[in-house]
Amino acid sequence: MGWPLRMFQEEGYYFVTSRCFQGRLLLRPSAEVNEVVGGVLARAVQRSAGTIRLYAFTFASNHFHLLVWARGAALAGFMQYLRANLSKKVGKLVDWSGSFWERRCSAEPVLDDTALVGRLRYVLAHGVKEGLVDRSAEWPGLTCLPQLLGSARRLFRWFNWTKRWSKRGSEDMAGEGRFAQEWAEPVELEIAPLPCWEGLKEDERQRAVRGLVEQVEAEAQSRGTLVLGARAVRAQHPHTRPEHLKRSPRPLGHASTRQALKELREQYRAFVVAFREAAARWSQGDFSALFPPFSFPPRVAPTRAAQVL
Repeated sequence: MGWPLRMFQEEGYYFVTSRCFQGRLLLRPSAEVNEVVGGVLARAVQRSAGTIRLYAFTFASNHFHLLVWARGAALAGFMQYLRANLSKKVGKLVDWSGSFWERRCSAEPVLDDTALVGRLRYVLAHGVKEGLVDRSAEWPGLTCLPQLLGSARRLFRWFNWTKRWSKRGSEDMAGEGRFAQEWAEPVELEIAPLPCWEGLKEDERQRAVRGLVEQVEAEAQSRGTLVLGARAVRAQHPHTRPEHLKRSPRPLGHASTRQALKELREQYRAFVVAFREAAARWSQGDFSALFPPFSFPPRVAPTRAAQVL
């Protein structure tokens, strides 16, 4: 079964999720993993300046979430770069050489301010709502919470393996590992305030974030379940495959009203019809067919293209 067609807006907000292969704990928090993940994320945002804006993020042991603004189809290239570098660098850290990601990431449109705040709350709830830690601040993985409650900028190290490769065979490279300080370059990761909070003062935004965290923690405490704890989370082996994975249908988008979701659904149906009509013409050799904006035409075998031409 093929993947559902992905529709991008000229510009819009997205809630992005990517899960590790078989739900394995390949992103299991540690100081080394957090540093590498932070560097890769910061580098990806830096490369996409002007087309990607980061509002929130959290990295659990077997998946991660991002809340972003993206222009056109820039999100596709951003996620390709982010996931490829995470799989290479974190995979090397945890001694994993197989497939790192389970499937294509999801990118769900977020349609209004209320839904944006709701997605931020969802990000801040990770670790607490699963019964792994008592408080959001106790989650040992990489999260945007410290930046939301303090400086919006945070410095990480980007390990430049291209630079290392360029020095292969030289005496300077002798004994230097992939994560040696020689290949580390400082890179700054900055998160932007939600658009609906841009008019608030910094302390007002921080108070709003603390309010969301308090709601999350109060709900978790009311359930009265036992907590695993940060130390036990860090002690898990990254190759571990959970016996049971929580799976739920991915929504088409996030909105605070049914009308907004209805309009999104109608827009998506029209997009699918237009894409399929153009694809049908391509399959018959008509490469002048126009696809909807910010979509990717299907690949054409070189031999067939040559025959048509």
